[in-house]
Amino acid sequence: MAEAIVNARIGDTWAAFSAGTKPAGHTHPLAIRALAEIGIAHAGRSKHADEFRDVAFDRVIAVCDSAAEDCPVWLGAGKRVHIGFDDPAKAQGTDEQIMDVFRRVRDEIADQIPAYLISTMARSGAPSKLD
Repeated sequence: MAEAIVNARIGDTWAAFSAGTKPAGHTHPLAIRALAEIGIAHAGRSKHADEFRDVAFDRVIAVCDSAAEDCPVWLGAGKRVHIGFDDPAKAQGTDEQIMDVFRRVRDEIADQIPAYLISTMARSGAPSKLD
């Protein structure tokens, strides 16, 4: 969701690329639904971090929930920052309760990650890329 939100909201100054060490092989349908609810049509795909190993990023933002899992180590170029969120794919409960978790995490991402990137750009004065 972070990739879609950044590219939709501040894509004129930042390009986001999302990847993980254990990609699911698909974009979670509830993530697509949560994004659609805020007007973002996401056409991304599940990617492994190795696809970007040789890409020089300015910032690499780890979004894993460090309380629940170990964040992957990024060995490529780019300043690594951790902004953790719950993994909504691990939510349990009724369909509506699970969807509520996706919405909450979507909203947290939409509030925190663009704000961080905008403040980073204001300090450096230069647009960059995000992983």
